[in-house]
Amino acid sequence: MCGIVGVLGTHEVAPILVESLKRLEYRGYDSAGIATVNSGALDRRRAVGKLINLSDLLVHEPLAGKSGIGHTRWATHGAPSVKNAHPHQAGRVAVVHNGIIENFKELRTDLANEGIGFKTETDTETVVLLTQHFLSTGMSPQEAAFATLDLLDGAFALCFLFEGEDDLMIAARKGSPLAIGHGEGEMYVGSDAIALSPLTDRITYLNEGDRAVLTRTSVVITDAAGRPANREIKRIQLDAARVEKGGHKHFMAKEIAEQPVVLADAIAAYTDAAGKTISLPNGDLDFTACDRLSMVACGTAFIACQVAKYWFEQEAGLPVDVDIASEYRYRKPPISPNSYAVFVSQSGETADTLAALRYAEGKAAKIVSLVNVPESSIARESDLALPILAGTEIGVASTKAFTCQLTVLALLALKAAFQRGHLDEAGLTERLASLRNLPGLINQALAMEPVIKSVARKIAVSTDAIYLGRGPMYPLAMEGALKLKEISYIHAEGYASGELKHGPIALIDKNMPVVVIAPMDELFDKTISNMQEVMARGGKVVLITDREGALGASDGVWEGIVMPECDPFLTPILYAVPAQLLSYHAAVAKGTDVDQPRNLAKSVTVE
Repeated sequence: MCGIVGVLGTHEVAPILVESLKRLEYRGYDSAGIATVNSGALDRRRAVGKLINLSDLLVHEPLAGKSGIGHTRWATHGAPSVKNAHPHQAGRVAVVHNGIIENFKELRTDLANEGIGFKTETDTETVVLLTQHFLSTGMSPQEAAFATLDLLDGAFALCFLFEGEDDLMIAARKGSPLAIGHGEGEMYVGSDAIALSPLTDRITYLNEGDRAVLTRTSVVITDAAGRPANREIKRIQLDAARVEKGGHKHFMAKEIAEQPVVLADAIAAYTDAAGKTISLPNGDLDFTACDRLSMVACGTAFIACQVAKYWFEQEAGLPVDVDIASEYRYRKPPISPNSYAVFVSQSGETADTLAALRYAEGKAAKIVSLVNVPESSIARESDLALPILAGTEIGVASTKAFTCQLTVLALLALKAAFQRGHLDEAGLTERLASLRNLPGLINQALAMEPVIKSVARKIAVSTDAIYLGRGPMYPLAMEGALKLKEISYIHAEGYASGELKHGPIALIDKNMPVVVIAPMDELFDKTISNMQEVMARGGKVVLITDREGALGASDGVWEGIVMPECDPFLTPILYAVPAQLLSYHAAVAKGTDVDQPRNLAKSVTVE
């Protein structure tokens, strides 16, 4: 979640560090800081809140030096404060850290027994105190850093800077991602390629357990066993325009608007020009050899898996289990040796999902991942990694990544249905034709934004909301509720419509907006029956349906949003758009931080 950047440069490094940290703001943070080495002296500046506060501090208290590290912190151990902000420093060493040191309490006790005291509430301070302790015994910086790393349990990405060493930086990765950037007479460290993209396009991704010793002209990497490791340098072509707002007020608005384009890209990448076959990038899957799917993810990706469960079971007759990644390995589920385990993660670095993948490794017949970052840890540890091709997503609340995940999962379900004999060639061609029409339908849905904005403004004054749906619209109701509470801070819950009478109906009164997602399908009448129960108790119904549904069920609703006609198989993708726009405009009306909502991070790299 936190952002790390390090630079061994040829220019003053403070403004470069701050600019690179700005590109990591999407990860979520509550404090920021930098440290530099200048004429051998180590110094730092830190501030709570947004990066502008750090920038202001640097105007009044400049920090010189051409070697430095920077950090945006999302608080885990210790509240957001200057003393808890990174970089942490003790004596001759400064450190930035992403992750959690799980044995920090035991290490603190050992240090206390040595007479070494603490100034912060963080687990990271243990790292700098240990390193300084080893330095005081006569160890070199590399020896001291490595001796410290040997004692650490948990997940971490670490970058060390040393007083008197303006051409040395040490980086290590265990669990949390870290990359090395190669420049001309300069070297860089970053949490991901986005931070380094203005500086270089030549990137080396550290593997699990790797340690790197950097100078301006070299990097020496050793693996978890201490052996020299020759990691590949890859050229990363990151479109700079993808990480700018492009005239939109927020990244989230831009990313919602990008969906027709990125979905078209994804569909084109997975289908042939004639639109008759589905081919997977990087490999293939034989669903006839599979007796079950285990799908594992977190947050919005978990909801995408819940939608896909309907598709795989109804279209391909393939049983599916869906698990929240943070519960999966602790549940210790039995895994059929003929099953495929599918892991979905936008970043490809989600700590719980990665841990779940490692639990399934060697048990399932095949490990498959859907990721937006092809060089991510989850992608590299999978038998088959499938790109969702959403492009860089900066807004914390996932939008285009969600619909791209759904699109790729829909293609996989159709492939499974065809291979397993549940869908013939003509049926597959028909479905793929519908899929190719989807970007155009998304454009029509986006054209409804003025209407949706008006509805959202009415919802914005509420303190609570309920979303209802049946079948694949049930997970979508959960997604709509999740989006609303993520960025507007309105408490919202998504329920299966049939569950309304089993408890949630007690919440209905004249102040409760109830968003009913009900395209005209085989479950429409049952959903509308539940909607009538809400209206009979004074609930304010927002009905999201199509033209036929609106003609048959709009009487008495508070507000209506009419979507274009769509193949029922694809309605979960299309109807994601009004759910996203409702939450976006409600948040804008309330004046919340849309792109960086409080307490949230884009990539959750700690358990």
